Order: sequence, then structure tokens, then C-alpha cells
Amino acid sequence: MCGIAGAASTDPGRIPRELIDRMSGAIEHRGPDEGGRYDAPKVSLAVRRLRIIDLISGSQPIANEDETVWVVMNGEIYNFQELRAELGARGHRFRTKTDTECLVHLYEEHGDEMVTHLRGMFAFALWDITRERLLLARDRLGKKPLVYADLGDWILFASELQALAQVDAIPRALDLGALGDYLAHGYVPAPATIYRAVKKLPPAHLGIWEAGRLEIRRYWEPRYEPKIKIGEEDAVVELERRLDEAVRIRLIADVPLGALLSGGVDSSLVVALMARNSSRPVQTFSIGFDDAAYNELGHARRVATRFGTEHHELVVRPDATAVLPTLVRHYGEPYADSSAIPTYYVSKLARTQVTVALNGDGGDEAFAGYDRSRAMSYAQALAPVPASVLSGAASLLANVPLAPGRLRRRSSRFLSAVALPASERYARWVSAIPDAMLEELLEPDVAADIRAARTHPVRSAFEATAGLSLVDRVLATDIVTYLPGDLLAKMDIASMANSLETRSPLLDHEIVQFAASLPTELKLHGGRDQKYLLKKLARRLIPIENVDRPKKGFAIPLAAWLRGELREMAAEALLGPRARGRGYFRPAAVARVWEEHQSGAREHTIPLWTLLMFELWNREFADCP
Repeated sequence: MCGIAGAASTDPGRIPRELIDRMSGAIEHRGPDEGGRYDAPKVSLAVRRLRIIDLISGSQPIANEDETVWVVMNGEIYNFQELRAELGARGHRFRTKTDTECLVHLYEEHGDEMVTHLRGMFAFALWDITRERLLLARDRLGKKPLVYADLGDWILFASELQALAQVDAIPRALDLGALGDYLAHGYVPAPATIYRAVKKLPPAHLGIWEAGRLEIRRYWEPRYEPKIKIGEEDAVVELERRLDEAVRIRLIADVPLGALLSGGVDSSLVVALMARNSSRPVQTFSIGFDDAAYNELGHARRVATRFGTEHHELVVRPDATAVLPTLVRHYGEPYADSSAIPTYYVSKLARTQVTVALNGDGGDEAFAGYDRSRAMSYAQALAPVPASVLSGAASLLANVPLAPGRLRRRSSRFLSAVALPASERYARWVSAIPDAMLEELLEPDVAADIRAARTHPVRSAFEATAGLSLVDRVLATDIVTYLPGDLLAKMDIASMANSLETRSPLLDHEIVQFAASLPTELKLHGGRDQKYLLKKLARRLIPIENVDRPKKGFAIPLAAWLRGELREMAAEALLGPRARGRGYFRPAAVARVWEEHQSGAREHTIPLWTLLMFELWNREFADCP
């Protein structure tokens, strides 16, 4: 696991060595163990290494036998031992025992198609001296990030935006379309970043830079059709076999290894299979909160006890202001998933004992764990109902005083979206700030500019799935938008800020493809039972109490924090002169939303947090160029 950075140019001597030093230094936390460099007239590759495999001789950058191909990589290749054997049989000579060295030899054998032979999480940059050609690549699901700035005669790349922030030559102009997408969804979907001049390489894509021209090419996507013919029992057996293998190959490391355990189905399954494949007790790490409604430590302890793990716990209290500047700096662009806070703390806890931790990411996106999969089916059934009736019911529910608040809000939100086209309905259900509220909050000229600039990548991704079942359309869209843009970005940045490598067995691309090919009924059973097949397996392996309980996610008591311990900080950031002076939002509208939340008249936690994180990002980056 590492952080990478570098540049390539058509002009010899164009790349200042001190610039690459600054870029590398900005991501030292990703690889505190050592730094490495390769410099030539038209390229510079830098790496910060966190030693995981081949601790002695596995330094990067790494070259082929005649040093005509060089590579730096962030990530892990889980099938590297098989690849080494195959490549060795073809006459390739290896100098190290690290997985990274496979890349240069695979490139010699297969060219750009090398990525189709890799099983793992990775982002790498490979320089072909003979062709003066830079190959950038990102893994299929987007576990490892890669951002770049194509400036014509030269291109710069890095694992994190804060590395590119060291480059004065990169314009700092905001991408207003990306800002609109951030406010709508709480993150900036690929390929955009908050800066017009910087892009994300999307998951499962190559970036090929040669003679000053960049080509972006997709090399993989899960196939949801045709469906395989398989019985329920056989599907459970096959899923267990695949997941067991995915866990086992992720236990390869030359450093201490553990697991992040929430007590939910996915992380509990991973711990169960780790225990099966480990000769010593698994180390597990969990966090909780003082608020009992958000504290799941008891569920995690139950799993830890069942499998005899060495369990570690931490209770997070509402002093999140201490970590927010750190998170804002590491994400490098506005990012509003508040579960980044507990993810950061559980990663920090784990790093005290281990260097690698497995997690349960990916189960919901692959096996239909989110309510929107079920809601889409319900909405389809209600489609014939007149829009006026649905709108009236939504308004009525929104104002029923005796109904539980969360149920009232969700029911109203559901009914208000039923009459919309499916792509707009999906986009609304994954929104941070609804479009109507956003129009009220933004200054009119800013709103007009954002409307003109937005490309609505989330909606477009859903529209691209036409022809699939509604459930598969939701899953396919989640896989290419929400998963890499929100969840995997959260995990990568929060863990690597603590120099912790995290691995996700459920995001093994072979498991994702297996899930995609399953009949929909095995994922959303009867239009109601979510994550059906995964839970059927879980009931055989983990405590039943951890399976048959309401899904909570990695939530924090943010609504109460904004009315309590975080109130003063948030009020100053949202309503103070610095925020008002930026000219993005109508001060009176922001104040109204704030007061409604404080009084309890309305629940505006997510919109307020989205605005807050944008303001904190401005203070970290826009105010300090």
C-alpha cells in the first residue's frame, strides 16, 4: 500500500524535481516507511511506501530486466503469486518478492490488456521508455484513487488531490457543475473533481498519455445479463466458496493484520471467515457512541465473542471538531459523508495494533442492501396512481404530528418521487440537498451558473442501465457512482490518513460479477427481503441476532451534535461573515434552515452538514492558496 505521484512531459527538463518532492511529501502519510523516485528527462515517478509485502527488497519504483519499463503502484495484487509463476515460466526474471514487480512483466507480455489479468485493488503509473508513453490504471471497483491534471504538453497525477494542490501551474478555478453535484449528493462523482483542471480516473479505466495526448478507456464492467441458472442452495454454497477464497487471499501480508467490525452482516461475515482461515485469534476493532441509539458495540462484541477475537473498542464523543480539519485536508475537495468521522477513528484505533485491516464494504451494492432497491419496486407498482394523489399524500404525511419523524420524512420523500421518471427518482433518493431546497439556498446567479454547468452524472449513469430490471439498475448505478465516489473514497482517505491499509473481500471483482449474474430474486427476495442470499449465508456462520436486526449503517448522532456540542462551531461557519462573503448562498435562507433544525421544526442534518463541509473546505483550500 502506497501513495504515488508524478508527471510526464513532451519537453525534456519540463518537470522540476522539487515539485515532485512536494507532491510526494504531501502524501507521506500513505507511505511513511520509505520514499522512492525514478527521474528521466520526460518523466518523474514518485512513491511513498507502506511496507506490507516483501519488507526488505520490495522498494519502488520497480523496472523490468533492461529497465525500459518503470512502475509505481498503490494497492495490492492478490493473485501475484500465480502471476509470478506464469511469468517466470515465460522467462521473466524477478528481483524482488513483491506484487508490484508483476506489473512491468505483465506489460511486456500483454500491453494495456495487462489489467485484465489483475485481481486486486490498485492505482498505478507505468512509463514505457521506448515509446515515451505513460499508462495510468485504476482497479475495477475504485478501491484506490487516482487524480490527474492534463495540461497539454505535460500531465501530472497523484493518489490524492492535496498532492496536486502543490502545483501552482494547475488552475484553481472551481468546476461549477461539480459543485452542483457535490451539493446534490454530498460528494463529487468521477470523472470530475471540484477543480475544472483536475479529473479523477474513473474505476475500471485506463489513461494512456502519449505525445501530449490523453486517451481514457474503460476495460471492465459487471455484466447483469445473462443470468446464471442456479438453485438457492447451490447459490449459497457457491457464495460461501467465493467469499472464503476472497478473504483467504486477503490475509497475505508480512505485517500484523486485523478487521474493522461494526457488528453488521457484512463485516461479521468477513470476521467469521478470517477466523476460519487464521491460525491465531483475529484482532477486531469497533467504535461506539454515548448515544445508545447509535451505539452498536454490543453487536460487535457478540461476534467477537463467538469467534474468539482479540477485540478493541473506542467510544467516540462529540469532539469531532478536532478531526474535521484533518479530514477536510486529506479529502482535498468537499466531502459530506459524516461517517468519515467514525471511519477515521476506527482506522486510528486499528493502526495501534495492525497495519492491514479487512472490512465489509460492498455487500449492499452487490447484493441489494439499500432501501432504494426495494423502493424502486414499490414505486413501479404505484406508477398508475395520479400524481396529484401522490403529491397530496406526501404533503399530508410531511405534516402528521404524531408520526415518528424519520418514518414521516422517508414516507413523504418516497411518495413525492413516485411520479418522477426512474432516473430522477433514483437521483432524488440518493440526494444530500434536494433540488428544490438547493434552489432556495443558492444565490440566483450562482444557481443559474450551476444549472448550466451540471451534467448530472448520477442520473446519466442510471439512464445508461436501460434494459435491466429495476433492482439491477439500482445496483449497477450504485456500483459506478455511490460506491467509488462516496464509500470507497471515505474508506481510502480515512484509513490512509492513519497509514492503515484496508481490504474489502466483498469487493473482489469476481464476487461482484457473481452477484450481478444472480437472479434478482436471490438479492431482493419477494420484492421485500434485501440482501437475501448474503443473509442466508450469514445465518449459517454468524450469530442470528446480528442478521435479523434493522440496518443502521455507520451512522453518528449528528443531528444531536449539531444542536449540542457542535452548535457553536457550525453556526459560526455557516452563518458567519466568511461564509456570507463567498456569495454562493443566500444568508437568510441558510439561517432559516439552521433555525428550523435547531428548533426541531424540521430535520436538516444532511443539508447542513453538506454546507458545513463545503465551508470548511473553502477555509482549508480556497482561503489558503
